[in-house]
Amino acid sequence: MSDEFIEADPEQLPDNPFKAIGSQWMLVTAGTAESFNTMTASWGGFGVMWAKKICTCVVRPTRHTYGFMEKSPTFSLSFFAEEYKKTLLFCGTHSGRDTDKMAETGLTPIAGDETVYFKEARLVFLCRKIYTHDIDPGRFIDPAIESNYPLKDYHRMYVGEIVKCITK
Repeated sequence: MSDEFIEADPEQLPDNPFKAIGSQWMLVTAGTAESFNTMTASWGGFGVMWAKKICTCVVRPTRHTYGFMEKSPTFSLSFFAEEYKKTLLFCGTHSGRDTDKMAETGLTPIAGDETVYFKEARLVFLCRKIYTHDIDPGRFIDPAIESNYPLKDYHRMYVGEIVKCITK
């Protein structure tokens, strides 16, 4: 497989979004080359809204990445080969507040298209933030959902317009 990214049509990707997000995971990244953070996520989705190809991801306000998502007009979703599972586990269990995730994992950040993504990724969605929404527990129809929030730290959902999809 080439080490170079090429632009791809998201409608032509062979990936199953349920598997890619739910079991293979992704890195959600926001910020600039000088100051960014990334975190592992296994919740989100892809679709069409407002006549745009979009993705959704959620970040709890307690996460270090939250501040970067709030400040940045763009973010990226990076997907990796199975061999990076331990790296993704590390990025999801260590905070960028007190850990240099790049030094610890060896990931190589690339600053481009107004956000940061990773050289080691196999698939990247570059997104422009177009909507946010705070999860409101008063609107849970299924009461079992509340069990995901023992600390009452409800996520903020980010809807991003996919401005570019790149793959190897």
